[in-house]
Amino acid sequence: MTARILDGNSISEQIKAELKTQVAQLSEQGVRPGLAAVLVGENPASQVYVRSKVRTCEQLGFFSEMITPPASTSTEELLAIVDELNRREDIDGILVQLPLPGQIDSKRILRAIDPAKDVDGFHPVNIGLLSMVRPSLVPCTPAGCMEILSRSGIEVAGKDAVVVGRSDIVGKPVAMLLTNANATVTICHSRTRDLAGVCRRADILIAAIGKAAMITPEMVNPDATVIDVGINRIDNRELFQSIFAGDAKREKQFAEKGSTLVGDVHPKVAEVCRAITPVPGGVGPMTIAMLMANTLKAAKMRRALTDHELVG
Repeated sequence: MTARILDGNSISEQIKAELKTQVAQLSEQGVRPGLAAVLVGENPASQVYVRSKVRTCEQLGFFSEMITPPASTSTEELLAIVDELNRREDIDGILVQLPLPGQIDSKRILRAIDPAKDVDGFHPVNIGLLSMVRPSLVPCTPAGCMEILSRSGIEVAGKDAVVVGRSDIVGKPVAMLLTNANATVTICHSRTRDLAGVCRRADILIAAIGKAAMITPEMVNPDATVIDVGINRIDNRELFQSIFAGDAKREKQFAEKGSTLVGDVHPKVAEVCRAITPVPGGVGPMTIAMLMANTLKAAKMRRALTDHELVG
């Protein structure tokens, strides 16, 4: 059996097309959603992510601003930047790219963002609303996972869902979203007994543990839908061979670039499960799409606009 591929690229493009239409409707009312992206220092991976987000803003018609304080920035200096953005009327969403340099207290920074502009969905107020089934701005990657399931016609209510990973960014919020959608949810982690046995019970398996190819075929049941959140860069030849032996396409890529990407799910899982997200091209594109959706939602909430008022 070969799994159905849940294409995050095509779903994210569908979402962005819907957002672009709504942004055009907003602009007719003199409103342009605005996103400020704060990138401290010169982390190359973070620069790529932030530029991609800013580029997507431009494509959809958002206003965007990139703020790049130096790596030596202190917590107090960054708090001052956040405070100014909180007060700006042209900014609806504030994104502080993580990780931050070691001298900065990340939790203080995230707490300082106005919850109404917290488009990453990390503020304790927004996490609290999510836990109370009153979601406001939801963390982007978990929201993307749920959109993949919904737009792929995969039923969540009444299903057994297993989340491997308990991070504040993905594991815990996606577990809450699944619970809110009436799934029966188990969260697994490094102390879970018989992890393979627990995973095999899952109708929906979310892998967000941050370890390359950790979920193997014997851990997955044939009727499962697998959402692979992990993005791990492999540059070790021995590890590459243990995961991708016999895959000519990946062999060519590894030979040319010296590395390749793999999720938290072993590629051979696609041979045993019902449906799966690929890496790359699965959950990754959805994260940016949901960031844009949150920015538009924040713009509407701050102005007390409803979808009915937009189209009416």
